[in-house]
Amino acid sequence: MIDAIQDYLAAALILVGATFTLTASIGLLRLPDFYTRTHAASKAGTLGSCVVLLALAVHSDDAAITLRAIAGVLFFFLTVPISSHLLAKAAHASGQRLWGKSVRDDLEHLSGRPE
Repeated sequence: MIDAIQDYLAAALILVGATFTLTASIGLLRLPDFYTRTHAASKAGTLGSCVVLLALAVHSDDAAITLRAIAGVLFFFLTVPISSHLLAKAAHASGQRLWGKSVRDDLEHLSGRPE
């Protein structure tokens, strides 16, 4: 009985994770500029990957695999926001333009570009 519940919960988590990953990939294809694409990849992609790793932790009966999956989730949550922020900041510093319909550029004073 417990194994069946684990299997159903793991399957549901995999479906949720796949949905978030699909959303991230659609965002990479459809969003208009580098910064919004980076946002889609970092937020939805990370959440999708973490939910799939949690599905692995739920499905596994091995404590070592469960611990590694949870460590992977923590690693994703700690590293992806920082790396995506630094990537976007470096792109802005190198002159990557915002989308034409962007409302404002909070880092414009650092780049030396005119308003």
